[in-house]
Amino acid sequence: MLGANELKAEDAGVSSGKAKPSRMDTIVLGGGCFWCVEAVYERIPGVVDAVSGYAGGTVKNPTYEQVSTGRTGHAEVVQLTYDPSKISLDTILEIFWKAHDPTTPNRQGADVGPQYRSIILFKDETQRAVAEESKKKAQAGFKAPIVTEILPLTEFYPAEEYHQDYYRKNPYAGYCVFVIRPKLEKLGL
Repeated sequence: MLGANELKAEDAGVSSGKAKPSRMDTIVLGGGCFWCVEAVYERIPGVVDAVSGYAGGTVKNPTYEQVSTGRTGHAEVVQLTYDPSKISLDTILEIFWKAHDPTTPNRQGADVGPQYRSIILFKDETQRAVAEESKKKAQAGFKAPIVTEILPLTEFYPAEEYHQDYYRKNPYAGYCVFVIRPKLEKLGL
């Protein structure tokens, strides 16, 4: 047992000969239906988890039915956990700009309403700066202005269990066949 003033070797920065696990990071992104965003990022090396949920609104612990009305202020989003030693936030955002149309306000394809808006929810000023710079770079690839909101994350609410891993669990559902699969094919995923 260690005393109050004693540190383990790894806590003091001394190598024990074992590889130290990387520190994971998170970012929350919304680019239309969360099933699509989740399906894209679940296939990206370095992304270790993608959780569908809701953020950016005013209702605490919202349900899918509430968010679907478009009156809670929430967007359908995905909280990504990633290993920065394997994938950078810049790369995650490059994929984000390619995976949806960030120039259409409150809509992605047939999905219409503020819950489908393009949004990046950052947790600190470093992420905000990376997101703003990425947005500027991405604009060159679009004729219309990018309307993606870049806002601080205040709260993320995981969606109901039946929304998690939707594409993996339901690959032959209509939305998966006609919307998600073509998106994955377009991105080479």
